Amino acid sequence: MAVLTAGSYSQMMRDAKSVMAGTKPSCSRPRVCERAYQQAHASVSRPYQSHRKTGRRYATAAIAPPRIEPVLEEASAFSPATVANLGSGFDFMGCAVEGQGDVVTARLRPDLPGKIIIEEIMGDEGRLSLIADENCAGIAARETLKLLGADKDFGVSIVLNKGLPLGSGLGSSAASAGAAAWAVNELFGTPLSKEELVPAGLVSEAFVSGYHADNIAPAIMGGFVLVRSYEPTLQLERLAFGGEELWFTVVTPVYNCPTREMRAALPAMVDFKSHTHNCAAGASLVGGILLGDLDMIGQGLSTDCIVEPARGPLIPGFSAVKMAAMESGAVGCTISGAGPTVVALVRSKADGIKVCEAMVEAFKTEGRLDVNRAAVTRLCKGGAQRVDPARGFLPDAELTHFVV
Repeated sequence: MAVLTAGSYSQMMRDAKSVMAGTKPSCSRPRVCERAYQQAHASVSRPYQSHRKTGRRYATAAIAPPRIEPVLEEASAFSPATVANLGSGFDFMGCAVEGQGDVVTARLRPDLPGKIIIEEIMGDEGRLSLIADENCAGIAARETLKLLGADKDFGVSIVLNKGLPLGSGLGSSAASAGAAAWAVNELFGTPLSKEELVPAGLVSEAFVSGYHADNIAPAIMGGFVLVRSYEPTLQLERLAFGGEELWFTVVTPVYNCPTREMRAALPAMVDFKSHTHNCAAGASLVGGILLGDLDMIGQGLSTDCIVEPARGPLIPGFSAVKMAAMESGAVGCTISGAGPTVVALVRSKADGIKVCEAMVEAFKTEGRLDVNRAAVTRLCKGGAQRVDPARGFLPDAELTHFVV
């Protein structure tokens, strides 16, 4: 288990005091940020200091950290798409998938200490803000500098290349935040582990779409990530898949499903029977991952009786798409994150292609929706990683089969 602090201590403690005093914190969304700040207050006993590894936990030493020095002037990083919730794992389970993601190139700016400059954003059709404090990549870059203790001496300029469509249910904001955090970390020789970087991305997620780690944790750490606890500390567990390869079919229609609106559709109360059912389905999901049992994973993926029934009707054609996937050989199928992307678990790449084609057809005929992107892809075990722009931005993209 990795026990993580929920954000940069110094700034967040100042903002937490502002909240407690009744004044407006630096974030323009004080209600959302207050929770993150209170998490940080509960999670951190003293400012960020040099780390010593004790088993799988990280403890802080009692001495002040030395000034950190950069090792690179520029670094590019990729962070993959993620599938949050995985059916019955609402807000506590997520995984990363190969083939799609965002890339951030970070450039050191010693002339602008503490500043984050967004030079350019590509692939967003002009929808994202170039103001760093209003952009998930900018916020994550800022928080990473603070975690590194480098914000007093250095600034960073970034270029964001969006490979994921916005509002797709594939963790678009988390991919930007994860890539930015890892790129900044690379500038200083990666002194922070991936687990230690998650809080920087979580501050970004809190600003953009709410306080949840089921996208940002796998976007940075890779593989399956279980969020064991949010309070009083953020506790994450990376679950090792017990099998060899795991294939998914991912289909994204041309349709907008804002995360906040899809959350508003969820029931305020849950009956005891549904609660028990989803607990069992969530346990099946975790057990299947650890055992490498596709049928158990599929059961946990497909049998959510709380969230999917509330969100499914809001995605045109969803029930027909799920039925088409299962009838074509999928092991399980559900909504990815808040939607509209639908994800299916398959036994092989060949099965995935057949399932993918059936899902695309169902979206077109039953949902009357065009499809933005459809692919058969594997579990991404690596998460965020450094990339060389000269050699291409998408690691393992050749292994992904794009139907659309």
